[in-house]
Amino acid sequence: MTLQEIRGLIRDVPDFPQAGIVFKDITPLLADPKGFASTIEQLAQRVGDYQADAILAIESRGFIFGSALAHHMGLPFHLVRKQGKLPREAFSMAYELEYGVDHLEVHRDAIAPNHRYLIVDDVIATGGTAEAVAKLVTQQGATVAAFAFLIELAFLNGREKLSAYPIESLIAY
Repeated sequence: MTLQEIRGLIRDVPDFPQAGIVFKDITPLLADPKGFASTIEQLAQRVGDYQADAILAIESRGFIFGSALAHHMGLPFHLVRKQGKLPREAFSMAYELEYGVDHLEVHRDAIAPNHRYLIVDDVIATGGTAEAVAKLVTQQGATVAAFAFLIELAFLNGREKLSAYPIESLIAY
């Protein structure tokens, strides 16, 4: 399936979650077995040369793409969750939202020094969440091999926050 066909499976939902926002609905893509499989294959082709040791996926839609990508590439898969959602000891990172601060966490045994991590999410918008995960990785003596996103909202300039790292996105708006 071509990128144009994959893009055609992503619906625009105007005024969600609030007026003026055009939400990119990935559920039609997820409901299409060929489209989803092609998405994972194309992401895997784009990130294979970065030689990641494991995948970290960002809550929650990043779990969908990260787990499928980890399975496809034969890599370990780890969750990055909102604060208080992980059952064991975790590293935590605060990051700024438009109107406040939030926290992300990853299990302490998920990040090993001198390992390379592919960080996966469905969308890169402003880059703040992804940047917080990169800080979690580097503070533990590990390396961000690359970022992988299905969608890049280029007009929000998230790529600038992550300019120190390789970024692969399949579809840009």
